[in-house]
Amino acid sequence: MKKKLLLLIPGLLLVLVIAAASLLYDRLGENVDAQQLATQSSEATEAQTVAAPDFTVYDRHGQPVTLSQFVGKPIVLNFWASWCGPCKMEMPDFQAQYEALEGNVQFLMVNMTTGRETIDTALDFLEESGYTFPVYFDTQADAAQTYGAYSLPTTYFINAQGHAIAQATGALDAATLQKGIDMIYMP
Repeated sequence: MKKKLLLLIPGLLLVLVIAAASLLYDRLGENVDAQQLATQSSEATEAQTVAAPDFTVYDRHGQPVTLSQFVGKPIVLNFWASWCGPCKMEMPDFQAQYEALEGNVQFLMVNMTTGRETIDTALDFLEESGYTFPVYFDTQADAAQTYGAYSLPTTYFINAQGHAIAQATGALDAATLQKGIDMIYMP
């Protein structure tokens, strides 16, 4: 009888710990919005916003391109890969915004061309999908390291003065993409 009781008590404690952890997980997750943009404080002045760090990527012809070349226009900077399911989910919204904004906002779609992604696989995916937004290739991981983009997709919204205003990790829906663009572009 004592042996059974000694085995039963740890089992009951384990069940209680699992139940408590599950309840805590559910409670903590109630207020989390995966699509929420991380932004500068609303009290931050222009001088206090973070200057977007420069990096070098390459166009489809192998020519170097830097972020600083595009300062002067609002920038949507997106890190993606063709093997990334969430990246594929958000791309139609990026294409629609790229077309709708008619060059008033610069889209820098940075393909993570390291590891299992190649320029050819990325270009094949873009051609098959009919995407026409500008794509650049991070073959040296310079952009990814500079921005700490270790999770895909990751998107930054940079104003015309070159300041990083907002950032989001994970697939953006159309409304969240629009919210980010509204933070950097006022027609």
